[in-house]
Amino acid sequence: MRGFRWPPPPDGGPRTWGPGPGGPRTGRPALPEPETELVATPHGVSLERLVTGAGDPVTVFAHGLGNGIATTRPFGSGVTGRRIFFQFRGHGRSDSPPGTWTYLDLARDLRAVADLGGATRAFGASLGAGALCRLLAESPERFEKLVFFLPAVLDTPRGEAARARLTGLLDAVADGDASALADVVSLELPPSVRNTPAGWAYLRQRLDQLLRDGLAPGLAGLPEQSPLTDAGALAAVTAPALVIGCQGDDVHPAAVAEQLAAALPHATLHVYDRPGFAWTERADLRERISTFLNG
Repeated sequence: MRGFRWPPPPDGGPRTWGPGPGGPRTGRPALPEPETELVATPHGVSLERLVTGAGDPVTVFAHGLGNGIATTRPFGSGVTGRRIFFQFRGHGRSDSPPGTWTYLDLARDLRAVADLGGATRAFGASLGAGALCRLLAESPERFEKLVFFLPAVLDTPRGEAARARLTGLLDAVADGDASALADVVSLELPPSVRNTPAGWAYLRQRLDQLLRDGLAPGLAGLPEQSPLTDAGALAAVTAPALVIGCQGDDVHPAAVAEQLAAALPHATLHVYDRPGFAWTERADLRERISTFLNG
């Protein structure tokens, strides 16, 4: 099959050289963007937030670099109680304070949203998993249950391949280059989904959001940082944790998930065997997360 191209076909479907009528057309399209609110935090940074569901317990969801509320919402679809989704600084409508940002700043964002909403459980994806680790190093008993989805970095900065991909994302957004941005974002999709209607819908939404809201320059230094200097700082975490990793993912190495699970005293590790499982194994993933958090 030829490589991915942008712009998409007018009808949003696959090219003639893509999957034919019998090709795969299933996937996990991103949910429509809901109306959100801006909330003030004690550290002076206003953050974009969405609250869904009702009652207790309350779970906060932290997204990855260049992602946001729309891409974390599906992970909470089977989770009971109230669900709090938000955008880290530099994403969406959240503030972008001047200066160089660190994982400590992201941990403050996460803590503020969790405290304001009374969250007792936390879900962190990629960058959000790193921010959650940084928060737990300071407050190991803050949450009652934890989910780490595709942790990318722990106590050693990201590898060259991961840094190059994230830098490419930030550069494409800064340049407003839709074609280059589509090339980077399409890597989030498994090949079987890229030229399906669901894949195009996801890609269109991601590009619309990124080109509309942009990504703050303050994010550029994060790929070269790590949330912790020593994974041993997590030894005091008392909450049960679910760590989800994946083989063959350069941005989220399985070794990081394994190291994180080993560092947490009460962790369960599950490693999927290939990238793109959030699309191809979405029912299993949804059940795995909801069963753990709802149990």
